[in-house]
Amino acid sequence: MKQSPTVLIVDDVPENLRVLKEVMDALDCQISVANSGERALELLDRTQPCLILLDVMMGGIDGFETCRRIRCHPHHKDVPIIFVTALADDISRGFEAGGNDYISKPIRIEEVRSRVQHQLEKFQLVNELRELTSSLEEKVRERTADLNLVNRNLRKEVNERRYMQDRLNYLAQHDFVTQLYNRDALDEHISHLISGVQAKTAEHIPYFILIDVNEFRLINDSCGCIAGDELLYQLAIMMSELADPQRDFCARLSGDKFAIVISQGGDEAVESFFRLLQQGFKNFAFAWDERQFRMTVTQVAIPITLDMVSFEQVVMLADEICYSSKKSGVHSRIIKNAKDLAYDEHRGNLNWGLRIIDGLDKDLFEVHFQQVCSLINDEPKKKIEILVRLKDEETGGLIYPNDFIRAAERFGIVSKIDRWVISNTMQQLSERYDLWDEIDQVALNVSALSVRQSNFAEFIIEQLQYYQLDGSKFCFEITETEALNNFADTRRFMALLHEHGCTIALDDFGTGFSSFAYLMDLPFDLIKIDGMFIKDMHVNEIHYGMVDSIVKLAKMLNKPVVAEFVENQSIVDKLKLLGVEWGQGYFFHKPEKL
Repeated sequence: MKQSPTVLIVDDVPENLRVLKEVMDALDCQISVANSGERALELLDRTQPCLILLDVMMGGIDGFETCRRIRCHPHHKDVPIIFVTALADDISRGFEAGGNDYISKPIRIEEVRSRVQHQLEKFQLVNELRELTSSLEEKVRERTADLNLVNRNLRKEVNERRYMQDRLNYLAQHDFVTQLYNRDALDEHISHLISGVQAKTAEHIPYFILIDVNEFRLINDSCGCIAGDELLYQLAIMMSELADPQRDFCARLSGDKFAIVISQGGDEAVESFFRLLQQGFKNFAFAWDERQFRMTVTQVAIPITLDMVSFEQVVMLADEICYSSKKSGVHSRIIKNAKDLAYDEHRGNLNWGLRIIDGLDKDLFEVHFQQVCSLINDEPKKKIEILVRLKDEETGGLIYPNDFIRAAERFGIVSKIDRWVISNTMQQLSERYDLWDEIDQVALNVSALSVRQSNFAEFIIEQLQYYQLDGSKFCFEITETEALNNFADTRRFMALLHEHGCTIALDDFGTGFSSFAYLMDLPFDLIKIDGMFIKDMHVNEIHYGMVDSIVKLAKMLNKPVVAEFVENQSIVDKLKLLGVEWGQGYFFHKPEKL
């Protein structure tokens, strides 16, 4: 009797374990559970799992580290691992850690079962192939005496092996929903084209086309993931029929995004394909539950030029142009040559991801500070806020956060900047004893992506201990919207830092207009009023009223208030009248290098 496969579910939240176990109970498999990455590693040899459902965010070692350790295990390195995550940013990290697939939260039952069955089938085929290979070797040795029988059986078994190898190769290079090539196959194809462009052996300029289905999320969320998968499958068939099989490479990039690579014909071939695609979507209607949905797409095409050196760079450039085009209401765009791409109005934004990475690698970031002054009395010691600047490698001038933070958040690298600023600031303060003694408080901004990282608070604590600094002198600022949109993560982050004496400021308060009731449940220590209300409150009655309301709320909660963007004496007088304790702005101090 064939033994049912074992599935190991790893999650530190009991409710998540229960839900996933109930979903998996409908499948013909045995279930084992672990509430941590460490426990999962202990259970590997005992349970011999055929598949692992692995949560990303866990106490102790997280899902990424757990996956890396499993991949180092000699007996379990090939076990398929499906990450369970609520963050789109975790998907690429999961594949880099060795994951085979991912399930997004909140989970959808049909999606979980479909992805699990797919990976179990693939794992079973791999094991059968290994067993068959071993069996073949043994049979060849045993049956040499009867060559006719050996040849007949061997041909049969070789054909079976070839079938399974072909099946495995297909599964490895194709998306199981659309049957198009997957991201890995697209990566290999683009990398090959880039090599030809770099070596100047390519006869034609290849084009990368990104197609974003605008209504996919609506259908997927309202009708369910089965409807979403069916829509993707039908769209894949249409695109495959429109593409030239001798010239074009069709792939599903991720989610609702498709990619077409046209290797010959240049921009004329792209324009022709765009016309066909637009007509195809005009004639296409998706039918589900007696309803019909009309589809539209955002389509952009860029040439693969000499300055492109990686698949990730090509995708990043196309994705940013697609995002900017959709935002501006332009749903079809072709960048016809390298010159147009270089001087495109969004080119500055497109390069920010690479510039930020270069800035971190080449140590081009600088730490500056601005004093925070008391509006009530003369404080003997300084309060300062740390500000980050990026030095322009060509001109030597300073680039301010407003120019690069949005790009850093979009490309998921803002946490690297946060870590650099915190580490660099603490290092400088530990080496400058005179400055450290003068300072009463150091405020540092923390991004939403950093707060959501399970180990970010631990990183701050490690830096405090490494540089032997008093945590009570540090204040970490979180914006109102970030705090309330990620309530559980923010509470955990605050609690861990409070244990080490740090204080927490709620930054940019007033811009989110979130429920004031939430604020009573967050253990913050002071409020910073957003500068948009402060800079003209002496002439704008509405903004003056907003500041007055926020200060009254802070008084009720017994929290001190800091006002940003204080630029003249009139503002100072108004703030004092309202009882604001602290002020920060060019009127008191212009930022300078730490």
